[in-house]
Amino acid sequence: MTPMADRSSKKPGAKRSSALSAYRKRMRSKGNVRVEVQVGKDDAALIRAVAVALADPARGTALRTTLRRELESPPPGLKALLERAPLDGIELDRARSVGRPVDL
Repeated sequence: MTPMADRSSKKPGAKRSSALSAYRKRMRSKGNVRVEVQVGKDDAALIRAVAVALADPARGTALRTTLRRELESPPPGLKALLERAPLDGIELDRARSVGRPVDL
C-alpha cells in the first residue's frame, strides 16, 4: 500500500473528532454536562457570565442559591401579594349593603 492510499482511507477530521470525544469524556468524569441554549443577542453575554460565575467556587454557591430561590418557586399569587403589602393604617372593613331600593 502506498502512503497516499493510506491517507485517503482515513476519515477527514478523525483526529479532531477523537480529541473532542476525549475532551468531553474528561469533562463528564469531572461532573460537567454540556448544555446548549438559544437566547437573544442581548442575553448571550449574561448567560456566559452566569456560567462563569457558577463555575467559580467562591461565587457559585451564593449565585446558585439565589437562582434556585428565584426560578424554582412559583410566582406569588394574589393572596401572597396582599399578605406582604404594607396595609398599616388602612381600614379594610366596610358597612354591609343590601342594595338600593328599586320600584318594580
